[in-house]
Amino acid sequence: PRRISTTGVPCRFILMNKPVNANQEFQSDFLSVTEARNAISTLIQDIQLQAKRSDAIEKLPLKQCLGRILANDILSPINVPATDNSAMDGFAFNSKDLKTDREQIHLRIVGTVYAGQTSVPPTQASECIKIMTGAMMPPDCDTVIPQEFTQLSDEGLITFAKHTVRAGENRRLRGEDLQADKPAIQQGRILKASDIGLAASLGIAELGVYQRIKVAILSSGDELCDMSEPLVPGKIYDSNRFSLHACLSRLGFEIIDCGIVRDTPEDLRHAFTLASQKADVIISSGGVSVGEADFTKQIMDELGEVGFWKIAMRPGRPMAFGSLKPISPKTSPTVFFGLPGNPVAVMVTFYQFVRNALLQLNGALKPEIPLVLVQSAEAIRKKSGRTEFQRGVLFRDSEGKLFVKSTGSQGAGILRSMSEANCFMILHHDQGNIAPGDWVDVEIFDGLL
Repeated sequence: PRRISTTGVPCRFILMNKPVNANQEFQSDFLSVTEARNAISTLIQDIQLQAKRSDAIEKLPLKQCLGRILANDILSPINVPATDNSAMDGFAFNSKDLKTDREQIHLRIVGTVYAGQTSVPPTQASECIKIMTGAMMPPDCDTVIPQEFTQLSDEGLITFAKHTVRAGENRRLRGEDLQADKPAIQQGRILKASDIGLAASLGIAELGVYQRIKVAILSSGDELCDMSEPLVPGKIYDSNRFSLHACLSRLGFEIIDCGIVRDTPEDLRHAFTLASQKADVIISSGGVSVGEADFTKQIMDELGEVGFWKIAMRPGRPMAFGSLKPISPKTSPTVFFGLPGNPVAVMVTFYQFVRNALLQLNGALKPEIPLVLVQSAEAIRKKSGRTEFQRGVLFRDSEGKLFVKSTGSQGAGILRSMSEANCFMILHHDQGNIAPGDWVDVEIFDGLL
């Protein structure tokens, strides 16, 4: 049921208060991946209403807009193409000349039109004009015969078989691509290189895009040390902040690196409070399990609200999500993601939950990553009742057919399994063991990581 949270944000979280059976790996109080994504999306929508993202717009030169999120529909100021033009090199003529019983068509060449030429000669019956790709169609012509289908005589005539072209063929119509005053690119789109080119083709020099949200990252754990420190027994280098920094840089967000925070309630409380004053979103890694030194959930409860912290998935089942109270009545709550400490689990949970949430919060309308259905090259053991995100390699066999295989050991701490992979193999909640040749969903890394 809907209720008002302690942060003042309406929430529809599914809270975890059911009894736990220690003999079960994934109990009934674990959210499914789908339920967790829906809960996150709901909170993001509620915060967006308070944040008034419509005020957070900036105008940027076109060359600086790649990867940014479009704040308003772009209406085409012109028709594209502006006039009827030829789709290929050939000869333009009136299709009335095809209405004959003869199998061979004979037309006299009366001129030539090049792309960019602003005036074209007229034609009459049984006449044609030599035309280049993109050149403006003569006013009495509606069809183009490709030059490779014609024979040219010494008398300036072309001849071609009647059946090689149909009336109206090989002509681009005025406004066929875009019509003036119609949407060319819709608001909420993450701008790609092709969008930049499209805007340039319309003569648009700058675009209104949403300002980038600010994301604070930190790692918690007494076992962590910075690369500037000597590695002593019992310590490990902190890799999670570097992975998260790279993931966020790829998406173009403004990043605030809050460093390593020690595993004490006081240190975490101080770090979360400072981060919430600077950022729209906080992403921490570590400290969300059930160990005696895992205080993230406790501090989140004090400073705001925990939406959930257990997901029926592997890797990454201990993931906290919620919000911290706004620092003033005029500001919005800070979205909080408490990711696991294991390096692979950090990257999996980021791309399966955090990525879409950040893009949604920043105004993107369709941030989902498409799935591709591919056959498995090997058997995979899988328990029903949880979603698994295995690291895989997508490849072609000797016949050119696509298959996917595991990178090997899938331990949550084996970052090499991510480095060697080029995709996630997504084994869904109700899916069981996979046999060679079975179809599985795949998320391709290219353009993602």
